[in-house]
Amino acid sequence: MKNVLATIVGFIVASVTVYIIESIIGHNMFPLPEGADPMNMEWLKNNMDQIPTGSKVLVVIAHFFGPIAGMFVAAKISKTSMIPAYIVGGLMIVATLFNIIMLPKELWFTLADGVLVIVGFLIGKSLAKKQIPSSHD
Repeated sequence: MKNVLATIVGFIVASVTVYIIESIIGHNMFPLPEGADPMNMEWLKNNMDQIPTGSKVLVVIAHFFGPIAGMFVAAKISKTSMIPAYIVGGLMIVATLFNIIMLPKELWFTLADGVLVIVGFLIGKSLAKKQIPSSHD
């Protein structure tokens, strides 16, 4: 039961981390154009060119830090297994890949997002392992 809780809380932490960086910080520092609807996938598909570059950079940063935070918290709660951390990290990679596939992006954005979510997973894995006393896999 503890590992289920670790997975759920870890995923929530990862998602909230992404939301804070991407939406709260990103949209305040780099406002979207008037009438933008970032929750509407069709609007995003048709208007990616109108989204400020700074906002896109913060999306990449969010997708980097999300897995790190979520995997760390999952392992901190579990204390006995890396499985919750792996599940959280895997879900964050899948969510990022879904985002990459569903939205047309510039090459730099696609590459940075894909590479940095994997780097975030690897850093998250390293930090998570340090939370498990005997480093169980």
